[in-house]
Amino acid sequence: MDKTVKLNIELGHILREWDPFAVGSDFYDTESADAIYAVHQLDDADQLAARIKEIYEFSFDAELAVERCQPIAVRLLQVKHHAACEL
Repeated sequence: MDKTVKLNIELGHILREWDPFAVGSDFYDTESADAIYAVHQLDDADQLAARIKEIYEFSFDAELAVERCQPIAVRLLQVKHHAACEL
């Protein structure tokens, strides 16, 4: 399996566990895909947290504190950087 595919699957698992609007983990497929794309584009946790905030707020038309996005952004980048080290 391609390393990028494996990384995307792992990132998807992490994002599915995160339920920022308490609606159940099955409601975030589109947002997860957009967030995974953002992980590949960004390397800064603050920028990624802001982008995740935008993605989820846009979809749910509800405010989400960037502080709630920060830990998930850090975790996603850690997985990304760990995967890059294995190359």
